[in-house]
Amino acid sequence: MAFECAWRLPPPDLILSGNATHIWRVTLEQTPARICQLFQLLSQDERERAERFFFERDRRRFIVGRGALRIILGRYVGVGPDQLRFGYALHGKPYLANSFGHFTLQFNMAHSNELAVYALARGCQVGIDVEYIRPLLELDQIASRFFSASESMALRAIPENQKVEAFFNCWTRKEAYIKAIGDGLAQPLDQFQVSLAPGEPARLLNVEGLPEQINRYSMMAFTPDFGYVGALVVEDPGCYPECWQGP
Repeated sequence: MAFECAWRLPPPDLILSGNATHIWRVTLEQTPARICQLFQLLSQDERERAERFFFERDRRRFIVGRGALRIILGRYVGVGPDQLRFGYALHGKPYLANSFGHFTLQFNMAHSNELAVYALARGCQVGIDVEYIRPLLELDQIASRFFSASESMALRAIPENQKVEAFFNCWTRKEAYIKAIGDGLAQPLDQFQVSLAPGEPARLLNVEGLPEQINRYSMMAFTPDFGYVGALVVEDPGCYPECWQGP
C-alpha cells in the first residue's frame, strides 16, 4: 500500500495510541551551534562512536540523527533526551533499555543523504528505510546479487527511465522488512519478495518457508521528500501512519 504523508508540526500533547504508527522526518543539515547542542544529549558511547567517523559529514549526520532520536523518544516517554539508555538486540536493532512501566515503545530509524526518518509504534514491531534516488552504474549486478530471482526479472522488465526508482523501491521495502523482524542481514534478501514497480502498491509478496508473514505485516511506501523513496513495515495489518516534521 502507499499513502501520502502530510508532514505536520506535532501538537504539544502528542499521543501515540495503541493502534497508531508515527513517522517523523528530520533534516540532517543543521547549524554548528545546533550540532553542538545535540552532541551534549548523547551518551558517552555515542560520543565516542561519533568521534570515530573519518569524514566530518558522517560525524555530523550521526550526531544529528541520534540527537533527534533522543528528542523524539523523550516526548513519548516523558523523560529528558539525555536520560534515555539504549540496548541492542542480537542483530543490532536498538531498543529502550530504561524501564518505563507498561509503556512498550518500539522504534526504528534510517537515513540517506541529508534526511533521517523514524518510525514509532506501541506493542508491535516496526521497520523503516529511506533512500536518496541516485544513478547506480551497476544496478543490474547489485540486483542479481541481493534480490530474489523474481525481483531481478521484474526489474529487468521495467522501462529504463523508471528502473532506478524501481530498484530503490525494492531496496527500501526489503530493508524495512528485515528491520521490522529484527533479523538484519541474518534474513537473506533473496529469500523473500516485494513489489517494486513505480505506481504499484507496496506489498510483501512472499517469504520462503514463512507464508504467514504476508498477513502479519503491513508494508507501505511513502515519499519522505522530493528525490527520496521510503518504506514502512509494521506488525499490524490495520495500521495507518501519521507523519510529523521533526525537531
